[in-house]
Amino acid sequence: QVQLVESGGGSVQAGGSLRLSCAASAYSHSRFSMAWFRQAPGKAREGVAAVDSEGTTRYADSVKGRFTISKDNAKTTLDLQMSSLKPDDTAQYYCAASHTYVGTLWDEEALYNIWGQGTQVTVSS
Repeated sequence: QVQLVESGGGSVQAGGSLRLSCAASAYSHSRFSMAWFRQAPGKAREGVAAVDSEGTTRYADSVKGRFTISKDNAKTTLDLQMSSLKPDDTAQYYCAASHTYVGTLWDEEALYNIWGQGTQVTVSS
């Protein structure tokens, strides 16, 4: 059974940076589409960034230019480098994987069948 384990969350002041990492077990994730989602208190879960099985990256408008998603097939990790963090970025962040090519539907939760437990990111003003 494939498992995803996130790490790297924490508390930071506005303008700061954090790097999240997602470790995948028991498979080579080069065939998978993978993404980061987040959920703030009282809000629906939303897509943050994704990299599909062809290596194309996509981002939510709210994080473009500030966040960078990267996938290391050799280490089977998925990272999210977050810079210029804002209080609105405060949320539980989840790593997700899909056996299918997600393409422009990258932020559709239903397409992802493997999820991590999440890691908390808190940005103070």
